[in-house]
Amino acid sequence: MKSPMPLGPLMIDIDGVELSSVDREVLKHPLVGGLILFSRNYESVEQVSLLCEAVHKLRDEPLLIAVDHEGGRVQRFKDGFTQIPSMQSLGKVYIDNPTLGHEYAQQTAWLMAMELRQVGVDFSFAPVLDLDYGCSEIIGDRAFSTDKEIVSALAIAFQRGLTEAGMASIGKHFPGHGAVAPDSHVAIPIDERPLEEIMQNDVYPFKQLIQSGMKGMMPAHVIYQHADSVPAGFSEFWLKQVLRQQLGFGGAIFSDDLSMQGASVVGDFEQRSRQTLKAGADMALVCNDRSAAEQVIDRLKGYTINFKSVERLKKMRPIPPHFLGAIQESQQWQQCRNTIERYA
Repeated sequence: MKSPMPLGPLMIDIDGVELSSVDREVLKHPLVGGLILFSRNYESVEQVSLLCEAVHKLRDEPLLIAVDHEGGRVQRFKDGFTQIPSMQSLGKVYIDNPTLGHEYAQQTAWLMAMELRQVGVDFSFAPVLDLDYGCSEIIGDRAFSTDKEIVSALAIAFQRGLTEAGMASIGKHFPGHGAVAPDSHVAIPIDERPLEEIMQNDVYPFKQLIQSGMKGMMPAHVIYQHADSVPAGFSEFWLKQVLRQQLGFGGAIFSDDLSMQGASVVGDFEQRSRQTLKAGADMALVCNDRSAAEQVIDRLKGYTINFKSVERLKKMRPIPPHFLGAIQESQQWQQCRNTIERYA
């Protein structure tokens, strides 16, 4: 029996709320392994469910489907989904009552994961493990706290909720994006702090979550000038030496969107894709630019699939693989929904 086509090293996006014939052709390419959804791909629960079903049926080894659905400012699906408060609001609960903070974080993550699983999404790029130093507008209230211990405690509880719902967790933005003011979507942030300070503070939550079973990681498009001359997502020092060797991370590494300005220092889209994969990423995200995605696919022809990466990526699938039933009818969903309304 012929084995199914393995997951490729690229995650791309689409423009609409259903698959076009061109989308189908591109998503079937051997170099593609995943699809990331945005707000423009969402109209309703029913529509996105059909879209995810169609994507998963395209290949014998189904593509991974991801979304940025953290809550607060970053939640792609809204109508028909519970509005998740910012993670900072959980940090405030924790300061008043650590026990409730843990409980609320776990319940929030479970509800978020189950609502996404119900429509066929495999995972969300969450939680954010950055520290809020009060200078980064792009991070800000997406962070649980300014305190590394609080970030770690809440993120572990959040990860526990995701695990209970059968969804993998992805920590971002390694080794920490919170201490630089520029937004890496439109600028090239440079963190000028000593490496020792970054390792002691910003890396701390990532280390704790890895030890607690984190399955995925997304590095930052930030240059840490005392460590390397390129952003972390393109750096063998950060991905291989620190993340893999020092911290012992064995999960999947996803680049941040390679169309962001913070990635431009590495070169064109082909160079960005090759460098992040060479540095140790398992999957490169090329989003919001179909011509760039097609250019990368064309120029990476002949790229040798890394089967260790394939195995790591396969572990990002939900457990158990198939979800049946409407979770809104469950008592647990109602309890979690009430919790979110209480602290929102």
